[in-house]
Amino acid sequence: MWRAILLFLTVALLSNPALAQQPRADLLIRNGRVLDGTGNAWFYADVAVQAGKILAVGRLPKDYPADTVLNARGLIVAPGFIDVHTHIEDDEVKQPTADNFIYDGVTTVITGNCGSSRPDLRRYFAFLDSLHLSVNVASLVGHGTVRKAVMGRANRMPTEAELGQMETLVEQAMQAGAVGMSSGLIYVPGTYTRTPELVRLARVAARYQGLYATHMRNESDSVRQAIQEALLVGREAGLPVEISHLKLGGQANWGHAADLLNLIETARQNGQEVTIDQYPYTASSTSLSTLLPDNVQADGRDSLRVRLARPAVRKAVETFLVARLRKRKLRHFSYAVVASFPPDPSYNGLSIEAINQRRGRPHNARAEAATILDLVLQHDAGMVFHGMSEPDVQQIMRYPFNMVASDASIRVWQEGVPHPRGYGSNARVLGHYVRELHVISLEEAVRRMTSLPAQTFGLTDRGLLRPGLAADLVVFDPKEVAERSTFTQPHQYSVGMRYVLVNGQLTVRNGQHTKRRAGQVLYGPGRR
Repeated sequence: MWRAILLFLTVALLSNPALAQQPRADLLIRNGRVLDGTGNAWFYADVAVQAGKILAVGRLPKDYPADTVLNARGLIVAPGFIDVHTHIEDDEVKQPTADNFIYDGVTTVITGNCGSSRPDLRRYFAFLDSLHLSVNVASLVGHGTVRKAVMGRANRMPTEAELGQMETLVEQAMQAGAVGMSSGLIYVPGTYTRTPELVRLARVAARYQGLYATHMRNESDSVRQAIQEALLVGREAGLPVEISHLKLGGQANWGHAADLLNLIETARQNGQEVTIDQYPYTASSTSLSTLLPDNVQADGRDSLRVRLARPAVRKAVETFLVARLRKRKLRHFSYAVVASFPPDPSYNGLSIEAINQRRGRPHNARAEAATILDLVLQHDAGMVFHGMSEPDVQQIMRYPFNMVASDASIRVWQEGVPHPRGYGSNARVLGHYVRELHVISLEEAVRRMTSLPAQTFGLTDRGLLRPGLAADLVVFDPKEVAERSTFTQPHQYSVGMRYVLVNGQLTVRNGQHTKRRAGQVLYGPGRR
């Protein structure tokens, strides 16, 4: 009998080459603790990669053929991280190797956030295909970009004809491969937009299976109403909602994170698809002009200059800024720190309070408000605003439908004094909040960085360690992974990422960027 069985197996092997010979891998990762992106517990396994795809995951034979073998003993093997909220436009050519993202384990970025994207996404995607970045790129279409193309910076409702033009532009972007539409409702011209306009345009994105990602109208005193508006847009337009960088700004609002999360969770319990993202810091970063009233910024910088040249208007704006400061229960604009001011780089890293004193002005809020207006008129500085509480950050982080995001660009080495989130968001979560503070588990953190973003943005071939999916992988040391970037010394790369693969190409080897640029454009399901 055994002779007959042996004969049968021999015949089967000879007649089936797939059984007779193991397929040769381009790269084989041995002995790692695999976190597959699902949130399940890690398990020991090997991972084989061939032609940019995951070939096999499991206990592979010792003689499994491979061109390159990496030993991951003591290391975590996970899908490449997906950063759902970035702004890489304008920095792709400056730093196509995207070192800040790669060293942070990020293999895919979603750009076009906060209502601002490239106006012609078909052309933009072709440009990315020819440039070749070290990371994959997907993009949203920016509502603000679309509105500006049709209406400029006008502070009014669109006509029906203008709304039709905007719908056409959103449709063209979705057909080019956008993954959804974003809004930036604190920025001109998004701030002039009413909810029905957002619903009309979001319905176009919904027809192409896109989502609605929003930098809400308010993230401090009226944040609850802003969330309700975002949820309304999703319900009326019939598409998923992604709330960008959820936070509670301003000391008067601290301690209410649970209320916001309950509002979001209630929507989910009622069947609405809604997620959030967060950068793991107590400071935000945006332009200085966002401190100004919306109405003085209408119709562009020339109009702003004309308005602020009128003494009565300037005085009223200064009074507005001082009142805003008092509402934060602060005496000075020390919380507002310049990240980038091209007319005078010596201001980079200084607070408005310090710049005001350097200019020899009185040490009071009114003089600092005047300094803000002088800077805005000269150039709209990039800023870091310190205004959140650590307990709120941690409570929001615990929410299971929350993804890690940097809200950052491709960092150009030693340019300005930017927010450290652009260098270390993922490593900070893994090192500080997982290993040191135990705010969430390692398995859960990896899920938030991988399968949850992939599912949310429709990236069906990423986010999990499964045979046949794209070989975006990160191999990191859970005991060493950490961010090095700080608010005062931001230009420092994260550590602990031993290997990073992008589409099967070894982009970090032994902790060093290989300068491979294997990134691809990732398209939404509506691409025509």
